[in-house]
Amino acid sequence: MTLLPSISAQQHLPGEIRERMLALHARHFSQVRRERFLLDLAEKDWVILLRTRDGTLAGFSTQKILSLASGGRTVRFLFSGDTIVDRAHWNTPLLAGCFGHLMLRLLEVHGPGDLFWFLISKGFRTYRFLPVFFNRFWPAPDRPTPPEMAALLHEIAFHKFGAAYDRLAGVIRPAGGDRLAPDLATIPPARRQDPHVAFFLSRNPGFAQGDELACLAPIRPENLNAYARRVIRSTVPEWLC
Repeated sequence: MTLLPSISAQQHLPGEIRERMLALHARHFSQVRRERFLLDLAEKDWVILLRTRDGTLAGFSTQKILSLASGGRTVRFLFSGDTIVDRAHWNTPLLAGCFGHLMLRLLEVHGPGDLFWFLISKGFRTYRFLPVFFNRFWPAPDRPTPPEMAALLHEIAFHKFGAAYDRLAGVIRPAGGDRLAPDLATIPPARRQDPHVAFFLSRNPGFAQGDELACLAPIRPENLNAYARRVIRSTVPEWLC
Protein backbone atom coordinates (compact mmCIF):
# COMPACT_ATOMS: atom_id res chain seq x y z
CA MET A 1 0.00 0.00 0.00
CA THR A 2 1.36 3.41 -0.98
CA LEU A 3 2.01 5.80 1.90
CA LEU A 4 2.24 9.56 1.60
CA PRO A 5 4.94 11.04 3.88
CA SER A 6 4.81 14.62 5.13
CA ILE A 7 6.45 16.89 7.70
CA SER A 8 4.15 19.44 9.28
CA ALA A 9 4.63 22.33 11.65
CA GLN A 10 2.80 21.19 14.79
CA GLN A 11 0.64 24.32 15.04
CA HIS A 12 -0.80 23.65 11.58
CA LEU A 13 -2.19 20.24 12.47
CA PRO A 14 -5.99 20.14 12.33
CA GLY A 15 -7.86 18.76 15.32
CA GLU A 16 -8.96 15.70 13.34
CA ILE A 17 -5.35 14.64 12.76
CA ARG A 18 -4.54 15.11 16.45
CA GLU A 19 -7.40 12.79 17.38
CA ARG A 20 -6.24 10.19 14.85
CA MET A 21 -2.74 10.37 16.31
CA LEU A 22 -4.17 9.79 19.78
CA ALA A 23 -6.19 6.79 18.58
CA LEU A 24 -3.15 5.23 16.88
CA HIS A 25 -1.03 5.83 19.97
CA ALA A 26 -3.66 4.21 22.20
CA ARG A 27 -3.63 1.06 20.04
CA HIS A 28 0.06 0.53 20.80
CA PHE A 29 0.35 1.77 24.38
CA SER A 30 -1.54 1.24 27.62
CA GLN A 31 -2.42 3.81 30.28
CA VAL A 32 -2.75 6.52 27.62
CA ARG A 33 -4.45 9.70 28.84
CA ARG A 34 -5.98 12.01 26.23
CA GLU A 35 -5.18 15.28 28.00
CA ARG A 36 -1.57 14.31 28.63
CA PHE A 37 -1.05 13.17 25.03
CA LEU A 38 -2.51 16.36 23.53
CA LEU A 39 -0.56 18.63 25.89
CA ASP A 40 2.65 16.82 25.00
CA LEU A 41 1.85 17.15 21.29
CA ALA A 42 1.19 20.88 21.68
CA GLU A 43 4.76 21.37 22.98
CA LYS A 44 6.35 19.95 19.82
CA ASP A 45 7.60 21.87 16.80
CA TRP A 46 7.11 19.34 13.98
CA VAL A 47 5.18 16.18 13.30
CA ILE A 48 6.13 13.56 10.73
CA LEU A 49 3.01 11.93 9.27
CA LEU A 50 2.50 8.79 7.18
CA ARG A 51 -0.92 8.52 5.55
CA THR A 52 -2.53 6.22 3.03
CA ARG A 53 -4.11 7.66 -0.10
CA ASP A 54 -7.54 7.46 1.53
CA GLY A 55 -6.28 9.56 4.47
CA THR A 56 -5.83 6.79 7.05
CA LEU A 57 -3.05 7.63 9.49
CA ALA A 58 -0.39 4.90 9.32
CA GLY A 59 2.29 6.47 11.51
CA PHE A 60 3.68 9.61 13.09
CA SER A 61 6.61 11.00 15.04
CA THR A 62 6.67 14.22 17.08
CA GLN A 63 9.80 16.38 17.19
CA LYS A 64 11.04 19.43 19.11
CA ILE A 65 14.20 21.52 19.23
CA LEU A 66 15.66 21.95 22.71
CA SER A 67 18.42 24.46 23.45
CA LEU A 68 20.88 24.26 26.33
CA ALA A 69 23.68 26.56 27.44
CA SER A 70 26.61 24.26 28.14
CA GLY A 71 30.30 25.06 28.48
CA GLY A 72 29.90 28.60 27.22
CA ARG A 73 28.08 27.59 24.05
CA THR A 74 24.52 26.91 22.93
CA VAL A 75 23.87 23.26 22.16
CA ARG A 76 20.74 22.26 20.25
CA PHE A 77 18.99 18.93 20.41
CA LEU A 78 16.36 17.42 18.15
CA PHE A 79 14.15 15.68 20.70
CA SER A 80 11.93 12.88 19.45
CA GLY A 81 8.71 12.34 21.34
CA ASP A 82 5.93 9.86 20.57
CA THR A 83 6.71 7.74 17.52
CA ILE A 84 4.27 5.13 16.22
CA VAL A 85 3.96 3.18 12.98
CA ASP A 86 0.96 0.92 12.55
CA ARG A 87 1.99 -2.74 12.58
CA ALA A 88 0.81 -3.24 9.01
CA HIS A 89 3.50 -0.77 7.89
CA TRP A 90 6.45 -1.69 10.12
CA ASN A 91 8.63 -2.46 7.10
CA THR A 92 8.33 0.98 5.51
CA PRO A 93 11.45 3.19 5.59
CA LEU A 94 9.46 6.38 4.96
CA LEU A 95 9.30 7.63 8.54
CA ALA A 96 13.06 7.18 8.84
CA GLY A 97 13.52 8.99 5.54
CA CYS A 98 11.40 11.94 6.73
CA PHE A 99 13.38 12.06 9.95
CA GLY A 100 16.54 12.28 7.88
CA HIS A 101 15.13 15.15 5.81
CA LEU A 102 14.26 17.02 9.01
CA MET A 103 17.82 16.58 10.27
CA LEU A 104 19.24 17.87 6.98
CA ARG A 105 17.03 20.96 7.20
CA LEU A 106 18.23 21.61 10.74
CA LEU A 107 21.82 21.33 9.52
CA GLU A 108 21.05 23.98 6.91
CA VAL A 109 19.55 26.29 9.53
CA HIS A 110 21.94 25.77 12.43
CA GLY A 111 25.09 24.45 10.73
CA PRO A 112 27.02 21.27 11.55
CA GLY A 113 28.18 22.46 14.96
CA ASP A 114 26.61 21.57 18.30
CA LEU A 115 23.54 19.70 17.08
CA PHE A 116 22.45 16.33 18.49
CA TRP A 117 19.58 13.86 18.43
CA PHE A 118 18.19 13.32 21.92
CA LEU A 119 16.23 10.08 21.98
CA ILE A 120 14.40 8.48 24.87
CA SER A 121 13.82 4.81 24.19
CA LYS A 122 10.93 2.94 25.77
CA GLY A 123 11.32 -0.16 23.62
CA PHE A 124 14.05 -2.14 21.91
CA ARG A 125 12.69 -1.31 18.44
CA THR A 126 13.23 2.39 19.10
CA TYR A 127 16.75 1.88 20.45
CA ARG A 128 17.53 -0.39 17.48
CA PHE A 129 17.02 2.60 15.17
CA LEU A 130 20.29 4.14 16.42
CA PRO A 131 22.69 1.62 14.81
CA VAL A 132 20.47 1.44 11.74
CA PHE A 133 20.89 5.19 11.09
CA PHE A 134 24.05 6.47 12.79
CA ASN A 135 27.74 5.58 12.87
CA ARG A 136 28.19 6.93 16.42
CA PHE A 137 25.69 7.09 19.25
CA TRP A 138 25.60 6.57 23.01
CA PRO A 139 25.14 4.52 25.07
CA ALA A 140 26.25 1.67 22.82
CA PRO A 141 27.19 -1.97 23.42
CA ASP A 142 30.52 -1.83 21.59
CA ARG A 143 32.08 1.39 22.88
CA PRO A 144 32.19 3.44 26.08
CA THR A 145 30.46 6.80 26.18
CA PRO A 146 33.08 9.60 26.08
CA PRO A 147 33.00 11.62 29.31
CA GLU A 148 32.01 14.84 27.52
CA MET A 149 29.11 13.08 25.78
CA ALA A 150 27.98 11.44 29.03
CA ALA A 151 27.98 14.86 30.72
CA LEU A 152 26.01 16.43 27.85
CA LEU A 153 23.47 13.61 27.89
CA HIS A 154 23.01 14.00 31.64
CA GLU A 155 22.56 17.76 31.21
CA ILE A 156 19.86 17.58 28.57
CA ALA A 157 18.03 14.68 30.24
CA PHE A 158 17.85 16.53 33.55
CA HIS A 159 16.96 19.79 31.77
CA LYS A 160 13.99 18.09 30.07
CA PHE A 161 12.82 15.67 32.75
CA GLY A 162 14.13 16.95 36.09
CA ALA A 163 13.72 14.55 39.01
CA ALA A 164 12.21 11.88 36.74
CA TYR A 165 15.71 11.34 35.32
CA ASP A 166 17.82 8.76 37.16
CA ARG A 167 21.37 9.88 36.44
CA LEU A 168 23.06 6.72 37.70
CA ALA A 169 20.93 4.47 35.50
CA GLY A 170 20.66 6.92 32.58
CA VAL A 171 16.91 6.25 32.55
CA ILE A 172 13.84 8.47 32.72
CA ARG A 173 11.15 7.12 35.04
CA PRO A 174 8.06 9.25 34.32
CA ALA A 175 5.34 9.16 36.96
CA GLY A 176 2.02 7.96 35.58
CA GLY A 177 3.27 7.75 32.00
CA ASP A 178 2.04 5.37 29.35
CA ARG A 179 3.79 2.11 28.54
CA LEU A 180 4.05 -0.34 25.69
CA ALA A 181 1.08 -2.62 25.15
CA PRO A 182 1.89 -6.08 26.59
CA ASP A 183 2.38 -7.77 23.22
CA LEU A 184 4.82 -5.06 22.09
CA ALA A 185 6.74 -5.31 25.36
CA THR A 186 7.32 -9.03 24.76
CA ILE A 187 10.81 -9.71 23.36
CA PRO A 188 10.95 -12.59 20.84
CA PRO A 189 13.71 -15.03 21.89
CA ALA A 190 15.56 -14.58 18.60
CA ARG A 191 15.72 -10.81 19.09
CA ARG A 192 17.40 -11.25 22.46
CA GLN A 193 20.45 -12.56 20.60
CA ASP A 194 20.91 -9.20 18.88
CA PRO A 195 23.72 -7.40 20.79
CA HIS A 196 21.91 -4.06 20.59
CA VAL A 197 18.67 -5.53 21.93
CA ALA A 198 20.53 -7.36 24.70
CA PHE A 199 22.33 -4.12 25.60
CA PHE A 200 19.08 -2.17 25.69
CA LEU A 201 17.51 -4.74 28.02
CA SER A 202 20.53 -4.62 30.31
CA ARG A 203 20.46 -0.82 30.51
CA ASN A 204 16.69 -0.42 30.74
CA PRO A 205 15.25 -3.47 32.52
CA GLY A 206 12.14 -1.51 33.53
CA PHE A 207 11.11 -0.66 29.97
CA ALA A 208 7.84 -2.62 30.26
CA GLN A 209 6.84 -0.33 33.15
CA GLY A 210 7.44 2.77 31.03
CA ASP A 211 11.12 3.52 31.81
CA GLU A 212 12.98 5.22 28.95
CA LEU A 213 16.68 5.02 28.16
CA ALA A 214 18.29 8.40 27.42
CA CYS A 215 20.38 8.34 24.22
CA LEU A 216 22.42 10.81 22.18
CA ALA A 217 23.75 10.92 18.61
CA PRO A 218 25.59 13.76 16.84
CA ILE A 219 23.70 15.17 13.86
CA ARG A 220 26.52 15.50 11.36
CA PRO A 221 26.61 14.55 7.66
CA GLU A 222 29.49 12.15 8.34
CA ASN A 223 27.55 10.44 11.15
CA LEU A 224 24.77 9.29 8.82
CA ASN A 225 25.51 5.76 7.65
CA ALA A 226 24.89 4.25 4.21
CA TYR A 227 21.36 3.10 5.06
CA ALA A 228 20.40 6.56 6.31
CA ARG A 229 21.66 8.20 3.14
CA ARG A 230 19.78 5.67 1.00
CA VAL A 231 16.40 6.10 2.69
CA ILE A 232 16.76 9.89 2.69
CA ARG A 233 17.39 9.83 -1.06
CA SER A 234 14.40 7.54 -1.67
CA THR A 235 11.94 9.57 0.45
CA VAL A 236 10.26 12.73 -0.85
CA PRO A 237 8.19 14.24 1.95
CA GLU A 238 5.66 17.01 1.52
CA TRP A 239 6.54 19.95 3.79
CA LEU A 240 3.45 21.46 5.41
CA CYS A 241 4.88 24.56 7.10
